[in-house]
Amino acid sequence: MASEAKAEKPILVTGATGYIGGRLVPRLLDAGYPVRAMVRNPEKVRGRAWAARSGVELVQGDVFDPASLVAAAQGCRAAYYLVHSMNPRADDFSRADRQAAQNMAAAAEQTGLEQIIYLSGLGEEGEGLSKHLRSRAEVARVLRQGATPVTVLRAAMIIGSGSASFEILRYLVERLPVMITPRWIDTPCQPIAVRNVLAYLVGCLACPPAVGETFDIGQPEIISYRRLMHIYAEEAGLRRRLIFPVPVLTPRLSSYWIHLVTPVPASLARPLAEGLRNEVVCRDHRIRDLIPQNLLDARQAIRAALEKTQRREVETTWSDAGAAPPAEWGFDHDPAWAGGTLFQDLRRILVAADAPTVWRQVLRLGGQCGWNCGDWLWRVRGLIDRLLGGVGLRRTQPSGAEPRVGDTLDFWRVAEVEPERRLLLVAEMKLPGRATLEFELRQQPTGQTELRQINRFVPRGLGGIIYWYLVTPFHALVFRGLLQGIARQAEAKAASNMRPEG
Repeated sequence: MASEAKAEKPILVTGATGYIGGRLVPRLLDAGYPVRAMVRNPEKVRGRAWAARSGVELVQGDVFDPASLVAAAQGCRAAYYLVHSMNPRADDFSRADRQAAQNMAAAAEQTGLEQIIYLSGLGEEGEGLSKHLRSRAEVARVLRQGATPVTVLRAAMIIGSGSASFEILRYLVERLPVMITPRWIDTPCQPIAVRNVLAYLVGCLACPPAVGETFDIGQPEIISYRRLMHIYAEEAGLRRRLIFPVPVLTPRLSSYWIHLVTPVPASLARPLAEGLRNEVVCRDHRIRDLIPQNLLDARQAIRAALEKTQRREVETTWSDAGAAPPAEWGFDHDPAWAGGTLFQDLRRILVAADAPTVWRQVLRLGGQCGWNCGDWLWRVRGLIDRLLGGVGLRRTQPSGAEPRVGDTLDFWRVAEVEPERRLLLVAEMKLPGRATLEFELRQQPTGQTELRQINRFVPRGLGGIIYWYLVTPFHALVFRGLLQGIARQAEAKAASNMRPEG
């Protein structure tokens, strides 16, 4: 049971849909703080367990919209700033980060916030510091230019189930018994478990000496990335990996390799890879005395992350921060491109099972369960997408019993969910157009369920139209089999439930 609210004024959490923000909100509630979670699209968080808890207020806002940021901060005591860009393909991601930080500082000053808490990156500033880490440090300076005191926590690699760093580590070690790596494999680092990061973030609210200060946070042990890989292999029960560092692998080449081998796209892998060449160790240990806690070492952190992953208890993932699809993708009303070309493949089947049973089989699609028809074709499509620079077949699936808006499912993202009635997925693979895959369930008076499967595609130019006609024969094979597979599984489940015991 959470204690009574510690303050009447709420705590603003920006980036509440992100990896850290999505975990921080429930921990603040557990600590007794009322929370105002600012998100660009409230639908992305309505399905999360904490969104319905007492003490949570969801507000729509954007750090690039000063008016919405001021409205979100109005009446709050403090704010967590958990927003940053890691997209090197942007024209100038550091400029975007700088502008967002200026907006936050101005909003904090205008609304009278008592404190801003910012999670930054660890690394000593200098000529060799990566662009990503340099931008993180600049954001801290910009925030401090305002009148509101800023507490900065500088962290290196965060080890936790679903984090981008952990997923890169996990997939590299599990998939590559022999690795050719860049020289940064032996760079000293001081990672930290995600649970320790969250404890520090929450603790800063009730620690007056932390106001306006900068702290380095990390585990006590200084370790190399090579050692982290060996520890992961040991904890996962794998044979010892052979690692050969070479000088020719640049951060750009490393990011492409990470892109092909892991679910993390090159756009996210590159700033991470660039940061790995910088020594990131804690120089300041004051916070350990101010906010004491049991700091997990690398082995304990990896073990905890593995256990969460294996039990499918991953609270948030690196992909959660992806933008939710626009509302018009629901196709329930006239979209922005109304009047243009729209291809549709509609299939339906009558299933001898009730809607809840059929729904459970729909939710088994993708992820570790695979696709129940032509799974090898899905794998080939995912490989092609990876080679083209897309997300590929990430083999992920919605966390928890029910999917949530914004969750990823292989190369799809959940756009809309109506439990036991409708699931809309939006394609994130490289395509000459936009595509969705929708499942609709209609309970019949006979006790049967009509299952409708709708694949829609809005082509982009002549290339998109040609693409649709080229893949149509494969759709006839894959989507028909997919629908029939769901029906078979649901009917088998319904039949087994009707058998008498004994």
